[in-house]
Amino acid sequence: MDLHVLPHHPRSALITIDVQRDTLDGQPFEVPGTSLILPRIQRLLRFFRANSRPIVHIVRLYKPDGSNVDLRRRMAVASGKPLVLTGSPGSQLAEALLPSSETLLDSERLLSGGIQEVGPLESVIYKPRWGAFYQTPLEAHLRHLGAPTLVFTDCNFPNCPRTSIYEASERDFRVVAIRDAISGVDTQGQSQLEDIGVVVWETERYLAAAA
Repeated sequence: MDLHVLPHHPRSALITIDVQRDTLDGQPFEVPGTSLILPRIQRLLRFFRANSRPIVHIVRLYKPDGSNVDLRRRMAVASGKPLVLTGSPGSQLAEALLPSSETLLDSERLLSGGIQEVGPLESVIYKPRWGAFYQTPLEAHLRHLGAPTLVFTDCNFPNCPRTSIYEASERDFRVVAIRDAISGVDTQGQSQLEDIGVVVWETERYLAAAA
């Protein structure tokens, strides 16, 4: 493996994308397979917290009038479909991700482009579109943290995770995609990630290497 893409574990940040209550099984924004990966994301979160390594949760928050929604879903939200609506229970992080049972998203801060701190070295950032770097403070935040390696766990690979991983790669971050902690990833998707220098590992292999 090329030394330039190998993860630097002590200087890694864990990224979760769109793992919110509305995207879980049986919910309005259900993404098949997302509930299934929660235990593995939880294991990775425990590891990063125990080792004082940064965690960033990326979320989407839709205004009920649809004004900040991507074009693909704007009509659905504006017509009343309850998808990760600002301030709703469904917009909150999945319970398995919470650093505390009392953690709630600060929608006003997030929608204004701010970073919400939810624990030591753990924060939440709102993204207005597919990519986690598009019109967000994510890159500056990661540079400030000194985290040149990003470890991705996500909901619905073909959309936001894929876009965010490509954005990270084009910014010269070293990227690890945890295949069994990303819903919707398939063999073709894995091959495409590896073609751009992304390290694709299972949870157990990553934890063994990063310990």
